[in-house]
Amino acid sequence: MAHDHKVLDALDAAKTQWYHFTAVVVAGMGFFTDAYDLFSISLVTKLLGRIYYSDPSSKTPGSLPPNVSAAVNGVAFCGTLAGQLFFGWLGDKMGRKKVYGMTLMLMAICCLASGLSFGSTPKDVMVTLCFFRFWLGVGIGGDYPLSATIMSEYANKRTRGAFIAAVFAMQGFGNLAGGIVAIAVSAAFKSRFDAPAYKDDPAGSTVPQADYVWRIVLMFGAVPALLTYYWRMKMPETARYTALVAKNAKQATSDMARVLDVDLAEERQKPVEELERRREEFGLFSRQFAKRHGLHLLGTTVCWFTLDIAFYSQNLFQKDMYAAVNWLPRADTMNALEEMFRISRAQTLVALCGTIPGYWFTVFFIDIVGRFAIQLGGFFFMTAFMLGLAIPYHHWTTPGHHVGFVVMYALTFFFANFGPNSTTFIVPAEIFPARLRSTCHGISSAAGKCGAIVGSFGFLYAAQSTDPTKTDSGYPPGIGVRNSLFMLTGCNVIGFLFTFLVPESKGKSLEELSGENDEEAAPQQQQTVPTDLSE
Repeated sequence: MAHDHKVLDALDAAKTQWYHFTAVVVAGMGFFTDAYDLFSISLVTKLLGRIYYSDPSSKTPGSLPPNVSAAVNGVAFCGTLAGQLFFGWLGDKMGRKKVYGMTLMLMAICCLASGLSFGSTPKDVMVTLCFFRFWLGVGIGGDYPLSATIMSEYANKRTRGAFIAAVFAMQGFGNLAGGIVAIAVSAAFKSRFDAPAYKDDPAGSTVPQADYVWRIVLMFGAVPALLTYYWRMKMPETARYTALVAKNAKQATSDMARVLDVDLAEERQKPVEELERRREEFGLFSRQFAKRHGLHLLGTTVCWFTLDIAFYSQNLFQKDMYAAVNWLPRADTMNALEEMFRISRAQTLVALCGTIPGYWFTVFFIDIVGRFAIQLGGFFFMTAFMLGLAIPYHHWTTPGHHVGFVVMYALTFFFANFGPNSTTFIVPAEIFPARLRSTCHGISSAAGKCGAIVGSFGFLYAAQSTDPTKTDSGYPPGIGVRNSLFMLTGCNVIGFLFTFLVPESKGKSLEELSGENDEEAAPQQQQTVPTDLSE
């Protein structure tokens, strides 16, 4: 080993201890908040439609016009994309810790502010809401590269995958919390302010107090963020950043000795020239980076992009699916709060059964079977189950077959989470050099968010019926759900193929993976994907 940082070897070899778990919770709280915010907006959009876009003379309850709906749901994605790139870059420039508090504060402030969206017309309220959701997204975006990088740099090499996966799995609990809060708030208001169904009294079915409901739900997202702010500020900068990027091995050693129980020999500071000579640093746009990590970056970005198209478009089919399998009665038979309660209950059940198990399967198996196998298997099964939904699509939508539909749908979700949804987050935090790690993770996750935007909005229009009389109000005819599913299947196949560009990182130290151990001897040992995964 050419690198002389005993502290990093000590971190790689450290036994798993309490501090690793606190780091998971502190880093994971960003994801908890992230999932809470993205999930909770989908629970209140129907309510927003009834409150702000109701026309009492219409047979059906008010709903958000397509462009407003797209803006309210999608503006956070655009913010997230910007945050991933900007804070990812900043995390390599300023250090992970400094930036880490900023993103959390931004999230907390914008959660509160989005619940206070005001205005005299519905349009004003929506514009204000979108403004704060955008900046909320920026904070959320910053959390992606930073949480992954921080966890990856703290962990030991034996259980690193499981710890990064556990940070990501906090999303499952965020979804669950979002559902529980929405259920509790809507149920409480519903029992206190009862109202007739829409068809019996269009104007009276939405009580004025309903306006507080969505605000409370959105503002509650600030709670977990504020709770963990203190602990985030107490975490020391990661040793890898301090030693490899800021070049202060002494500081790195004392930081780690403070929080981790490892045997650390005192590092002596090396003369600066020796360090400089040992590593001519190549930048992100250099020929050397392209030669050494170019294909890796291509692999991580394309896999994340294709996965998120499939992953986020699934949310589109949810509401139709519930209606199809009669989990949700017709909208005009319920009042506004009743509808929100029913939607939240259905979504929370899906989150509980469909998403949380997949995340934790990844946590338990990732350091046993490796990232490559999980990602490949995940893409494979997602392809299989989506074809299983698409080919006999007419069969699934006829009455009496809906149980099979829900099962196939849940399995697709399960293999996304016990598969590429988790691994695309983990691998970019492991295979790039420390000084570019958070930037490269930011680029990869931003590619994912582009996929999410395509999945959410492209397919919102695509999944509309080909028959102009059957589209949702305000939408042009699309290619239909069945053809959309075939397109999504294609995305999964592309993800499957690009997985082969990404190296296996299981059980290797970060410096070994990124070639920082021996920058001079690296070209001969170009890393390839292991063909034998049983190693």
